[in-house]
Amino acid sequence: MHERRLPEWLRHPPTPSIGGFAVLAGLEAVVRGMLISVFPLIMYQGLGGAKLVSAVYFMVGIVSLCAGLMVPWIIRFVPRRWVYTAGALFYVLGAGFATLGGPYGAIGALSSNTIATVSTFVCFNAYVLDYVERVKLGRMETSRMFYSAIGWTFGPLTGVTLHGWWAPAPFLFSACAAMVMLAVFWSLRLGNGKLITRATRPPPNPLAFLGRFFRQPRLVAGWLFAVIRSCGWWVYIVYLPIYAIQSGLSPQLGGWVTSFTNASLFTAPLMLIWVRRRPLRQAVLTGFAVAGVLFTSATVFAGIPVLAVALLVAASLSLILLDICGGLPFLMAVKPSERTEMSAIYSSFRDVSGIATPGAAWLVLLVFPVSGIFAAGGIAMFIAFAIATRLHPRLGQERAGPAARGALAQDAL
Repeated sequence: MHERRLPEWLRHPPTPSIGGFAVLAGLEAVVRGMLISVFPLIMYQGLGGAKLVSAVYFMVGIVSLCAGLMVPWIIRFVPRRWVYTAGALFYVLGAGFATLGGPYGAIGALSSNTIATVSTFVCFNAYVLDYVERVKLGRMETSRMFYSAIGWTFGPLTGVTLHGWWAPAPFLFSACAAMVMLAVFWSLRLGNGKLITRATRPPPNPLAFLGRFFRQPRLVAGWLFAVIRSCGWWVYIVYLPIYAIQSGLSPQLGGWVTSFTNASLFTAPLMLIWVRRRPLRQAVLTGFAVAGVLFTSATVFAGIPVLAVALLVAASLSLILLDICGGLPFLMAVKPSERTEMSAIYSSFRDVSGIATPGAAWLVLLVFPVSGIFAAGGIAMFIAFAIATRLHPRLGQERAGPAARGALAQDAL
């Protein structure tokens, strides 16, 4: 009688590849991109006023920030794979709320999707740090952006079109994409990530890791890069269309330039080639410097709307460059024993920028027109540039092994 054995791929599943993570990120882009242009519509229709919509967005941003910081604490009691699964199912729950309509349906859909995004984002980053080598993180980020380009390019236009046909349609489509994403996640057999044994027991306070974060300047700097970069995207996506309308340009201009920028994500592999041929510090400095100059120039030439819009579109390409390399200083500084906790910290950049940018814009608009917000974004980029000057010159470069060092020594002789 022959002994039955499990297949090799079940007993020893292959290590997840960069391609697998990129596909997972691409599906998430479809889920989120389908709704990014729909939520403002249903929120305004459900609540009936811009001020109330802003207040709800502000409160949901705070809830999202707290939820992201609590994910590491939850993972201590619930396996990471189930936290990711629950996050994906929150997208489905959001679709259910959207079908209800009205103010409560809109708020429920927005809250559910926000919690889903932050939960899956924290887990995804933790898995990446588990399975992708540090020297390959740049290629990982580029692959993620390249696979996400389709969802972010065609998703917003498709979502609005479906919403005009039948209001719940984009949410149901997004929910189906979320289920496909969840199926791919389980097919990758990521489990709960790699087990890291700590020297000491984790602190009982779920927010205790914030102290460890603030005691590591490299992590703080990397997080600030992500926050300021995200603030730049907020300025571009939210306030450029407002400026265009006030300047007499087409109301659809904001949507067209956003689609063009998202389509530019396909150039990410070419940008990666440029980044890999120079130190990471130089790439980060270049991205923030160019973005700062272009944002402030858009304010200077605000009297020529077409030129100002062109400068902002060019600035968005610098933001794409920063999407490729701006997050690497943080990811490369994370200790293996703090992957999940610091992934939660990193994910907070989206919520912090979503709270800080409207608040700063409100202060600017008390004194200046909308174009003044572009200058404020440029100043933020210059602040990030100043912080980036303190990065190590050889950060991100692969260390030479003994043989390579010996060859370098012989070349020096």
